[in-house]
Amino acid sequence: MAAHREKKSEERNHKSAQNGAQAPQAQWGRAWEVDWFSLASILFLLAFAPLIVYYFIMSCDQYQCSLTDPLINLLMGNKHLSDIWNKTPSLTYTAAGIYAAWVAFQVMLYVFVPDFCHKFLPGYVGGVQEGAVTPAGVVNKYEINGLQAWIITHVLWFANAYYFHYFSPTIIFDNWIPLLWCANILGYVVSTFAMIKGYFFPTNAKDCKFTGNFFYDYMMGIEFNPRIGKWFDFKLFFNGRPGIVAWTLINLSYAAKQQELYGHVTNSMILVNVLQGIYVLDYFWNEAWYLKTIDICHDHFGWYLGWGDCVWLPYLYTLQGLYLVYHPVQLCTANAIGILALGLVGYYIFRMTNHQKDLFRRTNGNCKIWGKKPDYIECSYMSVDGTKYYSKLLTSGFWGWARHFNYTGDLMGSLAYCLTCGFEHILPYFYIVYMTILLTHRCIRDEHRCYSKYGKDWKRYTAAVPYRLIPGLF
Repeated sequence: MAAHREKKSEERNHKSAQNGAQAPQAQWGRAWEVDWFSLASILFLLAFAPLIVYYFIMSCDQYQCSLTDPLINLLMGNKHLSDIWNKTPSLTYTAAGIYAAWVAFQVMLYVFVPDFCHKFLPGYVGGVQEGAVTPAGVVNKYEINGLQAWIITHVLWFANAYYFHYFSPTIIFDNWIPLLWCANILGYVVSTFAMIKGYFFPTNAKDCKFTGNFFYDYMMGIEFNPRIGKWFDFKLFFNGRPGIVAWTLINLSYAAKQQELYGHVTNSMILVNVLQGIYVLDYFWNEAWYLKTIDICHDHFGWYLGWGDCVWLPYLYTLQGLYLVYHPVQLCTANAIGILALGLVGYYIFRMTNHQKDLFRRTNGNCKIWGKKPDYIECSYMSVDGTKYYSKLLTSGFWGWARHFNYTGDLMGSLAYCLTCGFEHILPYFYIVYMTILLTHRCIRDEHRCYSKYGKDWKRYTAAVPYRLIPGLF
């Protein structure tokens, strides 16, 4: 990332982050001011995102995954909201116990079990690693042990499923809605705690941002890297654990339920488990690399990440498997192979694009991409303390095709997940619609932040690589 840095010789005055001001040389990271559109979007998400999750899960539970039947029943007067709510499973002690044990177990693996996988897995980067430079010029250290946590968790899951039989593999599906209430409770508690912590006992006050708008600060977060103690980092933990570790377990529970109900597991369910499992394993294998991504490098920790990682991710990213429990789809061989190929090609583009960027960053450009020395744009930026950093923006390989070509591969994989479900209902296709909106928005948001960070150097970069996602189109 930063090849070298220099301290500005003159004294730079800047107000404390507590009163919301900022030095002009460090206009990067989350916004300091809120425009009306951003505020309207924030209020909409705070009000309706939990209802959207509930509506999707309820539609599967009560309407066989139809998104239109509940609305038709309500509009025609056949049912009232109270009827739907009364049929919704409530929070149970069983679900609360399961969820509390799950989160506590993941906390234990994260905090108290140092990584050992990097000692025997060639090419894997784990253990203590440094993150990117924060706006205040801080470089945090992280204990990278996500792959280890995933392996331990899944070994115990399969040991129980095939040997111990302490609980049914369908336990997640069987308690899915009661667990939703638990996830919401954790999401709101951790988001509220993070906001209070940002006001009264932040980990690093210089990396806090206050807009003066309660809703925006609650949604987008105040603290950049809230921590408890030396190693418990809120962003890293909630970004990967408990949601992403659970992702593959949730899909396995869906497969087990399909086996219980129909006596077999369909090839579409196997494809969902395989393709999404590859994505999850990729995340944990490259967890150290994710320290340099937008979630860690730019986003502050608020409701957007806290509640989103606890509720939105595990409940809406797994809709394909949930749908296939209610509507088992057996794909013909040609369709199954085509979907598998689409997913694998998308993953290859996603992984190789990210690999090229990581290789370029690790070697400071002293490498070969597609057999030749890479081209790049050299740029600089300032941290709040007046330190000047230098970076290089890659313009070779896939990064010469489009500025976010890794997102293009991600979207191809997302489409493959949805296609496993056929075309009887639109519910499974929420994921590709959502990911298209999310990643397009991320393109725009990321580029706005990069322009704020790099200034005229970013303009030179966009002139060299004019397309965002699709070469020649967008």
